[in-house]
Amino acid sequence: MKRSEKALKIQAVLDRLYPQPAVPLLHGDPFTLLVAVVLSAQTTDARVNLVTPELFRRGPTPEAMARLSEAEILALIRTCGLAPAKAKNIRRLSQLLLERHGGHVPKDMAALEALPGVGHKTASVVMIQAFGVPAFPVDTHIHRLAARWGLSDGTTVEKTEADLKALWPPEAWAKLHLQIIYFGREYCPARGHDPTVCPICSWAGVKTRLAAEAKARAAARVAASE
Repeated sequence: MKRSEKALKIQAVLDRLYPQPAVPLLHGDPFTLLVAVVLSAQTTDARVNLVTPELFRRGPTPEAMARLSEAEILALIRTCGLAPAKAKNIRRLSQLLLERHGGHVPKDMAALEALPGVGHKTASVVMIQAFGVPAFPVDTHIHRLAARWGLSDGTTVEKTEADLKALWPPEAWAKLHLQIIYFGREYCPARGHDPTVCPICSWAGVKTRLAAEAKARAAARVAASE
């Protein structure tokens, strides 16, 4: 099966399972989305959604967030991973939005990536979810599944992003980004995955990739028992 044909079949499965995938992070505008995505690094979306209501009540805008001290922000997000660094970045990016962009989140990848704590993936999420600008953010779920399914060789996140963009039209990227994340969490986890019952890996999975993952998991179990 050609890679392009496989991509279309995968998209059909994802459309059936997740016809209208919602953005998993609670937010109300580009600024709160930006902060939520910054918080989501090495933290579950569920955890982020627990802390952001009070954070956004106290700091709903860049101006209000910048008025909070780093310690106040940290107290509100302490249960998130890497909380001290995130508190510092959230306060500083709020200040920079005021200084450089008139208190607005810029609709520009380079300007977003210049903000503290904002990498390419975070900027891509904001561009596509807040502004509708085509982007294909690649997180760990998407990077892993693209390799499992043979849609990319999995060498780098940048390579995976380029390969996926080449397989699907820009108007499909936003939906597919969310669909693959949801699928990875529900059907295709990194650990304890049975490809024989997976709705996609059972027919699209690359055998050498799946075998290598299984071998690595077995080796890890042996190492842990020694």
